[in-house]
Amino acid sequence: MSPYHIKTIEEYHRILGIGAPEHPLISVINLEEVPAYSGDEAVSVVFDFYMISLKETVSGNVKYKYGQQQYDFDNGMLFFLAPRQVFSFQAEEGFKSKGWMILIHPDFMWGTSLAKTIGQYGFFDYAVNEALFISEKEEQVLVQFITNIEREYRANVDQFSEHIIVSQLESLLSYSERFYQRQFFTRKISNHGLLDRLEKLLDAKFKDIHLAEAGIPTVNDLAAELNISPNYLSNVLKVTTGLSTQQHIHGKVVEKAKEKLSTTGLTVSEIAYGLGFEYTQSFSKLFKSKTGLSPLEFRQSFH
Repeated sequence: MSPYHIKTIEEYHRILGIGAPEHPLISVINLEEVPAYSGDEAVSVVFDFYMISLKETVSGNVKYKYGQQQYDFDNGMLFFLAPRQVFSFQAEEGFKSKGWMILIHPDFMWGTSLAKTIGQYGFFDYAVNEALFISEKEEQVLVQFITNIEREYRANVDQFSEHIIVSQLESLLSYSERFYQRQFFTRKISNHGLLDRLEKLLDAKFKDIHLAEAGIPTVNDLAAELNISPNYLSNVLKVTTGLSTQQHIHGKVVEKAKEKLSTTGLTVSEIAYGLGFEYTQSFSKLFKSKTGLSPLEFRQSFH
């Protein structure tokens, strides 16, 4: 079944059963004013606008799904959706939540600094089960920005309104990024579990006899097999190890290349092909950038 395409913020207001938005391109919704959910079937939607949602369950149960990820929504969380992302949920009859939802159409930000920088916030590409779980103190900080935005949103619009709202949104996103960094550090056990899974997956990939045909695994390939989004994987690794996912992949390539150069008589071209490279020059360039030696120089150092 194809996702339901919601093109305008006004349309989404009608679906939620609340009054029309104060502005066609932005809305701030107090979720306590949204009627209890009246359906029980799974629903998938695609928005043409951004969503920032700070939610906590009041009654009933709901499951959210983003891509192939599913999250049992029991506690408070903050999550972000970018336009054209598929978002699915299934709630019990009478489900109710509290919190806030901000909806922003890209046209609202046109010509502003945020239009240029919003794509840099990787958490808009995270899955729902990679939501930001915030402390009570952190929630107070974020709610202050949300209520500032709501106050300006409901006031009479003038030439200063857009600038003030965008400024508050930028602060909200900056603090969210800070709190995500805190979450990466405080979830060290789960993050190290992720590292272990990544290493096992890379080991398996580079033992595959079909690697030459399949090519070097990509960040997207690994993220899909680990059931997390590419940005979240890279950000966790960056905070935990200082290296990105791409750097981990390259490290595994060089590790395997060193092994073959030092223990086999395969030519550099054969090794490059066996590791999934189409061109020997690309392999040699990567190897030298990581070791300071060409593959042949590395081999000669063992003789």
